[in-house]
Amino acid sequence: MIVTQFTDAFDPQAPEAGPMPESWKDWLLTRHALPELAGGRVMAWTDALAGELPLPPLAVGPQDLAILPYTSGTTGNPKGCMHPHSSIMHNAVASSIWGNATPEAVTLLVVPLFHITGMVSLMHANIYTGSTLVMMPRWDREVAGRLISRWKVTGWTNIPTMVIDLLGSPNFANYDLSSIAHIGGGGAAMPQAVAQRLFEQFDLKYVEGYGLTETAAPSHSNPPDAPKQQCLGIPFMSCDARVVDPETLKELPPGEQGEIIIHGPMVFNGYWKRPDATEAAFIEFEGKRFFRSGDLGRTDEDGYFFLTDRLKRMINASGFKVWPAEVEALMFRHPAIQEACIISAHDSYRGETVKAVVVLRPSHRGQVSEQQIIDWCREHMAVYKVPRIVQFADALPKSGSGKVMWRTLQEAEAKA
Repeated sequence: MIVTQFTDAFDPQAPEAGPMPESWKDWLLTRHALPELAGGRVMAWTDALAGELPLPPLAVGPQDLAILPYTSGTTGNPKGCMHPHSSIMHNAVASSIWGNATPEAVTLLVVPLFHITGMVSLMHANIYTGSTLVMMPRWDREVAGRLISRWKVTGWTNIPTMVIDLLGSPNFANYDLSSIAHIGGGGAAMPQAVAQRLFEQFDLKYVEGYGLTETAAPSHSNPPDAPKQQCLGIPFMSCDARVVDPETLKELPPGEQGEIIIHGPMVFNGYWKRPDATEAAFIEFEGKRFFRSGDLGRTDEDGYFFLTDRLKRMINASGFKVWPAEVEALMFRHPAIQEACIISAHDSYRGETVKAVVVLRPSHRGQVSEQQIIDWCREHMAVYKVPRIVQFADALPKSGSGKVMWRTLQEAEAKA
């Protein structure tokens, strides 16, 4: 195992790094001890470079396993996606071509590198084209504003909430965004009002895309010269995507909602040591192997795809995937909670946010507030999973078999 740390790659004292936020210093600059590996060797990256060992002969090809990025399933259990070199290389090259990248490009990299978009569409694609990467290890709107201005950033792929945050900075007028020629992203829909402001104020069209860990980032993207707002775009380079009836698997005409299925060189081989999940994730359609995205969408008359709903009960909050069953399981540990159902609520900033409909135990009714429940959740789960809204109810709607009818609550929330 070869272990590297952020400071192996840069000098934090170098003047070009610029001032670092105080809150970054402990976690970013601390040198951590190497982990132990039973039955194996652990080596620091710096030692590996200094060793000057001879390179082994090339023994792998495009179809060999390259990486195992992990994604969460509907139960919250992570699954490793088996990507060969060919799927990663395809989208690295295609991303650079699609975005008209050149060695003169300067890209702000703020999407996490453990995320498939940050790794493939940004890191790999820019290394392939020999572009300049300006790296941010964590989001900070003031740092982003300074870096864009200082390095004359030409391209910025992001999550829409980052743009909203930067536009809301009290120091925004001090930043120079005139160098940006391409701005886009995904993970959540860009609010139309914000996209309109970018166009009117900076003549920038926000280019949205769509993809999954299983598709090595983009399976769809808007053409940079002809994007549509709040739209997934068209199938990415060499991608064949359709909208089918989830039950009959028959292709649906434009305008009708169905499940998005995907075939192409960017699609993964399957889930690591999960043949059952792999079998469930693929279908044969027109003689080809298609991946079932689990997302509901439709196409328009121009062939652009739009996301309409999710087959899976996933909440997408600022690009972070929240699995309701996981949050519910954690909330049931609260001594005052008898039942809880997690649904999504509209949020003008995050796109979607987490809402909990809670039934209190009779012994605690009137003694616990909604805010106390939220505060407890902050202490017991990751911050992006914490319900921002708690609503008390006397009972949850249930089916004849006793299952909580979460969709009834979700539909009521949508109407409200």
